[in-house]
Amino acid sequence: MFYRPEDGHGLPHNPFNAIVTPRPIGWISTRGAMGDNLAPYSFFNAVAYVPPQVMFSSTSTKDDRGDTKDSVAQLRETGTFCVNIVEFAMRDAMNLTSGPWEAGKDEFELAGLEKAECETIDCPRVAAAPAALECRVVEIVKLPGAANFVTFGEVTGVHLRDDCLVDGRFDVTTFQPLTRLGYRDYSVIREVFELRRPGE
Repeated sequence: MFYRPEDGHGLPHNPFNAIVTPRPIGWISTRGAMGDNLAPYSFFNAVAYVPPQVMFSSTSTKDDRGDTKDSVAQLRETGTFCVNIVEFAMRDAMNLTSGPWEAGKDEFELAGLEKAECETIDCPRVAAAPAALECRVVEIVKLPGAANFVTFGEVTGVHLRDDCLVDGRFDVTTFQPLTRLGYRDYSVIREVFELRRPGE
């Protein structure tokens, strides 16, 4: 099968987001004039080591936020956000925070999640998350499409849960990262193996 996206795929469900998988989930927390917000984004990844930088993309709108959603609206105000890493044990709480809640709704409270304050920015984070990345906005890029915005952030602070550190390494097998597949499908990382690059 071959299709051009502008012509449509003819399938009952869009295959595009099922092709690029698994995708890490950036659970983005922000603070703005309307309060604290928490929402998951599966168009998320790390993009640079020095200085460390990440990105996430928001691709839809809410009637009460104009051309975007709560996360982007609030980081436009403040220039800061935090990326909370999602573990399998937090899957239901993460899913609950993905709802189309009204602006000003505190998803931390909605999902029963304890907040902690960030150290380098004025922003909440998920206290029990395996890791959290405090970020200052580098750039917000408008992509083609009505509501497509990519936010790049420089990581200014890193929180690591103590039990996730094993022999000096951040060990993902201790918390089992949740990943996004296509449609309503998710997966969890339970098996890890190592490969050495040629020349190492």
